[in-house]
Amino acid sequence: MKKNDIILNTNGDITSEDTYKAVRGYVVDAQKQVTVAVNSAMVIAYWNIGKQIYEVCGENERAEYGKQLLKYLSDKLTREFGKGFDESNLRNMRRFYNTFPIRDAVRPELSWTHYRSLMRVEDEEARAFYLDEAVKCGWSSRQLDRQINSFYYQRILASKDKKSVSEEINELEPKPEYERIIKDPYVLEFLDLPANEHFYESELEQALIDHLQKFLLELGRGYSFVARQKHFNVEGRHFYIDLVFYNYILKCFVLIDLKIGDLTHQDLGQMQMYVNYYTRNMMNEGDNPPIGIVLCADKSDTLVEYTLPEDNKQIFAAKYLPYMPTKDELRRELNIEDFEKKDLD
Repeated sequence: MKKNDIILNTNGDITSEDTYKAVRGYVVDAQKQVTVAVNSAMVIAYWNIGKQIYEVCGENERAEYGKQLLKYLSDKLTREFGKGFDESNLRNMRRFYNTFPIRDAVRPELSWTHYRSLMRVEDEEARAFYLDEAVKCGWSSRQLDRQINSFYYQRILASKDKKSVSEEINELEPKPEYERIIKDPYVLEFLDLPANEHFYESELEQALIDHLQKFLLELGRGYSFVARQKHFNVEGRHFYIDLVFYNYILKCFVLIDLKIGDLTHQDLGQMQMYVNYYTRNMMNEGDNPPIGIVLCADKSDTLVEYTLPEDNKQIFAAKYLPYMPTKDELRRELNIEDFEKKDLD
């Protein structure tokens, strides 16, 4: 039987499309079961860890012993289980227990990402409302985040048409049929699985970033590759920087983000946030401030914008520019029409 042959039952009325839908249903159901199992295990483990830490050093680590304990645990756990157990995550686990101290109140239907969002809600009644609604309505983590950020609790209380307000989330942030847990950074960290650097890229973006990475390393101006799709999170939100280099002549990090389509103010603001994050958290002693490059590739032009920490324009012109690729060089390397002519398969 050939791959695309029609499959018939004894009555001759089942098509290959019917068979595909049935088989797909089994796969989707299995994906959902795995998602529930992994997320439930994560939530229970993190609650227990948070409880253990809280009982030893309290709500925070003002005492020196508390600080030493977190560092000790982080070092040991990270060596054995991977990067999901840094000090920041351990503090979040303690906060998780402190926010939901009653074990039976923790709902296994919700993921760690859900609880990261819920912990940001300071009002206890609002937090309990969001938790109950997320379980009852089956909100995805993105739906919950949107409801919190749009003050859904306050809006539903004030609205006379509660049904309309409650249903708008399905249009504004449609729920996926199932969530691919293998793409969730928290799940990857919990299972100590390496993140696939291509999860977050289209084929065209992947090819452009591949080429850009090779170009900068061959440029001969002090570039050393650090990371691709560099992940970090701020207040529970995940961010990915396409490429991170360290320039050992300039003694600074160089962050690069590629956008396909129109460049927006939000893109520039996001890169400014990346630069500020690296300035505050990643610079070593003797480093110069990092620089960001936003590349916007489309068919008509390639826009190049440099982003710096605040009040560093003159420093950039005098000190950085001689070692940076020029805008013309970057435009030549990222000619999108050339890439679309190639067979990217």
